[in-house]
Amino acid sequence: MRVNILMECKETGERMYLTSKHKRNNLERLELKKYSPKLRKRVIFKEVKK
Repeated sequence: MRVNILMECKETGERMYLTSKHKRNNLERLELKKYSPKLRKRVIFKEVKK
């Protein structure tokens, strides 16, 4: 079962990426390196509750 999740930047707190994950296979929170336009570089985005 795939669910949509919201990604939040650890440094600025902006929530801008929407992605999906398989909830049964990935139980822990997802952390991905994504581009932040505010900082103009790639930073870690972490999964947050909606």
